[in-house]
Amino acid sequence: MLDFNTDKLINTLRERVGDFTAGASIYSSGKVSRVADGVVKVDNLPGRCSGELLQFGEESWGIALDLEENGVGAVLLTQSGNVSVGDTVSGTGHPVDVPVSEEVIGRILSPIGVPLDGNSFSAKKYAPMEKPAPSIISRRPVDTPLETGILAIDSMIPIGRGQRELIIGDRQTGKTTIAVDTIINQKGKGVICVYCAIGQKASTVAKVAHDLTAAGAMDYTTIIVATASDMPAMQYLAPYAACSIAEEFMSQGKDVLVVYDDLSKHAVAYRTISLLLHRPPGREAYPGDVFYLHSRLLERSACLSHANGGGSITALPIIETVGGNISAYIPTNVISITDGQLYLETELFNSGIRPAVNTGLSVSRVGRAAQYKAMQKVSGLIRIELAQYKEMAVFARFGSDADSVTKRILERGECLMTLLKQPAGSPYSLSEEVILLLAYRENIFDGIPADSMIAAREEIMEYVKDNAGGLLSQIAKTGDMTSDTEDELASVLEKWKKSKHWL
Repeated sequence: MLDFNTDKLINTLRERVGDFTAGASIYSSGKVSRVADGVVKVDNLPGRCSGELLQFGEESWGIALDLEENGVGAVLLTQSGNVSVGDTVSGTGHPVDVPVSEEVIGRILSPIGVPLDGNSFSAKKYAPMEKPAPSIISRRPVDTPLETGILAIDSMIPIGRGQRELIIGDRQTGKTTIAVDTIINQKGKGVICVYCAIGQKASTVAKVAHDLTAAGAMDYTTIIVATASDMPAMQYLAPYAACSIAEEFMSQGKDVLVVYDDLSKHAVAYRTISLLLHRPPGREAYPGDVFYLHSRLLERSACLSHANGGGSITALPIIETVGGNISAYIPTNVISITDGQLYLETELFNSGIRPAVNTGLSVSRVGRAAQYKAMQKVSGLIRIELAQYKEMAVFARFGSDADSVTKRILERGECLMTLLKQPAGSPYSLSEEVILLLAYRENIFDGIPADSMIAAREEIMEYVKDNAGGLLSQIAKTGDMTSDTEDELASVLEKWKKSKHWL
C-alpha cells in the first residue's frame, strides 16, 4: 500500500524547484561542516530564509531551520548517508510546500506530495506549509455539529465544526479507532477529511487506509504519511502539510476534518531535531518552543465568518500518554491549546467498554452550542445519571443491602453503560442516536437481560424505521423534533416493548 521510493522524492523536489522562478541573486553555496542523524550544519550560506529548501550535492535535499551569523542549521529530507562533511550546499530560494488542489483527495501522499499509493500524481496548486492562523475578526462562533456517529460522544461530549478536540489516552485504548469512525461518519455530509499519520508503522497506516477504502471514505479523504522509518524532518513537516491542504478547502467555503495521529510522536521528532541542532533543552529535554510548535498548528483550525466564505477546519489531535499520566509536559500543553478532550481509559477498555471514554475527565468546551436540538432534548440528564451510577457502583461492591432507589440507579446505570457500547466501524446516524436515547429515557429497556441488550437495540431501530420512517427523516433533515414527534416516537417504542415476550 505504501510505496515509498527515494528516487520519487528527489524527482519531485527537482520538479518543484525547477518550476520556481526567482532572481539569480538569491542563489549561493556553502559547505557541510557537520552531519549527525539527519541534521546538518552548513558554513557560509548567507541570504537564506527559515523553511527554505536546500540542495546537498545532486541527490539530497533538506530544510533550513536555524539561521546563524556564520552558517545554517538544516534537517535532511533524504537519508543522511548521501551527505558528507565538505559537500557543497546550494540555496534554492524556494519554500517547502505541499500540493493542495483537488487531486489530493483519495490519495496517500508524503508531506511534500510524493505519492505512496503506487499511482502517478500531478497537482495544479501548491501552498506553503506554514501560514498565519485566521484572525479573530475573520472567525465566527462554533455552532454546527460535527457528528462522530459515536453515541457516547455525540450525546455527552459534542464536537462542533471548527473545534479542536483532543483525543488522549494510553497506547492501545482506541484513539485512532474513534478518529477513523468519525471520518467514516462524514460520508455524504460534505466534509472533506485529512488523516495525518506521524511516526506510525507503515502497516498501521495501511490498515487505516484499507478500513477507509472499505467504507467508501477515501472518496473524500486524503492521507498524509510520515512513517517511523522516515527522517525526523518528514515527521516534523507532516501535520503542517495536512493543515495546509485543509486550509485550501476551508478557503473555498468547505468544512474539513483533520486528524493528527499523533502529536506525541511529532513532539519527539522535533525534540530530536532540536537537540541535534544544539538548541537548549528544557523540561523533559524538549526545547522551549515546543508549545509554539503545536499552538501555531492548532490555531489554524477555525470556523470562518460567512463574509470569509464560512468554511471550517475541525482538528482532532491525538496524544498518547504513559500510565494514564495526563499531567505530563506534552499532554498538558495540548490540553491548554484545544477546546476540550476525549480521555480514553485503559481500565474501561480492558473491561470491554468500547469506546473507552471516561465521561468524568472528558469535556467539550463548546458544549451544547454544537449539538442538534433533537439530541439536546433526549440527552440532557444522561451524564448526571452516569456519574450517579459510577458513584453508587463503588459502594455496591461491598455487597451491602441497597434500598429500592439505589437499586434503580444501579439498574439504569448498567443499562446506560451497555447502551453506550458501540463496535468499531459502525457509526450511528443522528436519528438512530435519538431513538436509542429516547428509548432509554422512556424506560423501554427496563427488564431486558444484559446479554439481550445489543439485539434489543438493533430490533428497536429496525422497528422504528419500519413504523415511523417519516419521523426519522424529519429529524435527520431538521436536526430537531417537535413535542408531537417526540410523543409519536415514544408511542411507537411502547408498542415495540409490549410486543416482546421477554418483558
